[in-house]
Amino acid sequence: MAATTIAAWRFIAAGFGAGWAPKAPGTFGSLVGLAIGCLLLPAGHLAVLAGIIAATALGLHAIRQLPQAGEDPGWVVIDEIAGQMIPLLALRTVSIPGALLAFALFRLFDIWKPWPVSWADRRKDEFGIMGDDIIAGLLALAALFILYRILPL
Repeated sequence: MAATTIAAWRFIAAGFGAGWAPKAPGTFGSLVGLAIGCLLLPAGHLAVLAGIIAATALGLHAIRQLPQAGEDPGWVVIDEIAGQMIPLLALRTVSIPGALLAFALFRLFDIWKPWPVSWADRRKDEFGIMGDDIIAGLLALAALFILYRILPL
């Protein structure tokens, strides 16, 4: 594969550069996902879902193209972008409290890695790299739905 093609897939895997942040690349990748999801939400939940699917598909393919396939380098944050958009599906509209709560819950599950996030994280292939963040996003989505049913948010 040509060096420019590998560089393009590395750029995508790095969350369009967010993964190259000197500290907390996962947090920066999540912020990119939050921004993209918040931009898509006014167009509807299907637009957010399309963003999640596109980021997941791009991520799976990009990770397969990396020379170090089978590893989960810290700079690969396309998985955080896809996962962070998932809890935004619980929001009716973009709001600062809703976006902050979606961000905090996703980061909590992504860092804490409760089962089944930890199960996916142990896989060192593209499905594990993407999967743990997709599952963390689904857990954050479920938590947001529960919070919205209990609390008057």
